Amino acid sequence: MTALATTLARFGSAMTFGEKKSRVAAPEDTRVPGKKDRGRLRSRRGNLDARLTGPRPKNRKRHRTLFLSDIHLGTPGCKAELLLDFLRHNDAETIYLVGDIIDGWRLKRSWYWSASHNAVVQELLRKARKGANVVYVPGNHDEALRDYTGLNFGGVDVLADAIHETADGRRFLVIHGDQFDGVVKYAKWLAHLGDRAYELALWLNNWLHEIRRAFGMPYWSLSSWLKHRVKNAVEFISSYEVALAREARERGVDGVVCGHIHHAEMRDIDGVLYCNDGDWVESCTALAEDEAGELSILTWQRFSWETDTGGIEVELEHDEPHVMNAA
Repeated sequence: MTALATTLARFGSAMTFGEKKSRVAAPEDTRVPGKKDRGRLRSRRGNLDARLTGPRPKNRKRHRTLFLSDIHLGTPGCKAELLLDFLRHNDAETIYLVGDIIDGWRLKRSWYWSASHNAVVQELLRKARKGANVVYVPGNHDEALRDYTGLNFGGVDVLADAIHETADGRRFLVIHGDQFDGVVKYAKWLAHLGDRAYELALWLNNWLHEIRRAFGMPYWSLSSWLKHRVKNAVEFISSYEVALAREARERGVDGVVCGHIHHAEMRDIDGVLYCNDGDWVESCTALAEDEAGELSILTWQRFSWETDTGGIEVELEHDEPHVMNAA
């Protein structure tokens, strides 16, 4: 049993394995956190701001579609609190989870799961229960879920990739994108080594973020700044984007929506619209489609209460109490 599948079973306590063509039994829990793990969980269990667990805002922004990727739940670098705030203020008819939602690589090495990470899972499952069509396209960090494509977990459809049609009739390939990363595909050991270095950069980034917040300064990503000033990294991003656009063209669609490289972008590449929805460890971005079919990148680097100029209407929902326990 993979650590990722076990994580979904443990922390999606409200997740009942739904039916598609047949009922799927919940996997047996074989990953039991040790004493040290439980101590870490207890120390972070009550760290959610009361504003993230209270009544939801009534005047939520409504979209036709939202695309989210590279959340990396299960890692210290995940900006779960900001994502939770975003989810509580934004609804959509369809939500695509475009890979690397839960970081199985990190969880295999060391157990990390906070109340905010659990709250994000619960919020996504709640949206599925409230009628949103939620589609999970696994990436390389949550590749264990690729063994479950074609099934439905608690109202969430797991697909290897998807074709999304916008309101104005355009068709987009939705895929994580690691399939077009030569390092991940042909030298996985190097990808894991790079992942460790990236964790270090994010650790430094978190400290810098806390210092900047103390002085009332906005979020700024050190790791992103470094990445886009290294020539080889810039060249890799460019070749990656071209490869994804080529794949979309070969499949006969109008564009592609992907993630993987943690770089939000929308641009035309030889007649194909390339869209990368970014991530929730550096840029805190999502891709959104409105009712007319127009696509845009949303950035959520400050909490709602830090940017609101007036009062927020809230709605009380007593039917589904918010689950805060991390285990």
